[in-house]
Amino acid sequence: MFIIKDLKIIFLLIGFLVNFSLLTPKILAGSFGAEIFCTMRNGGNDHESSWEAAYSYIKRQKGGFFKTSPKQAAAQIIETVVREKDKFSGCVEYLDKLYPDRELQRKIKEEEKEREKEAIEREKRRKEIESISEESFDRYDY
Repeated sequence: MFIIKDLKIIFLLIGFLVNFSLLTPKILAGSFGAEIFCTMRNGGNDHESSWEAAYSYIKRQKGGFFKTSPKQAAAQIIETVVREKDKFSGCVEYLDKLYPDRELQRKIKEEEKEREKEAIEREKRRKEIESISEESFDRYDY
């Protein structure tokens, strides 16, 4: 019959195996995701296609209940590239695209909103002019 000490060891062993099996795919996915991203970029592919390939691989490999966000995947790629500098020496120059300039994005969004507002205003003015021109004016009507 099992004693309490044996049960503790068994549960500790089970916990270790479960924890190890959950963490290993994440680590390997980030490492291979970085390899995919850097290989594609060094091969002359653009940022979007390289990022989509690496991100889809990381999402697929992680598994689990929660999905990997793009920020998490970018962080995994950056961590791997920094950790393994010798292996990914030519990839450092491409890392800035993984975290785009937030201020620039905000400015672009504001400009788009401003253009949409202007388009709405132009449309309103056009409709007002059309409605006025549709009415018949009689100059001599007092």
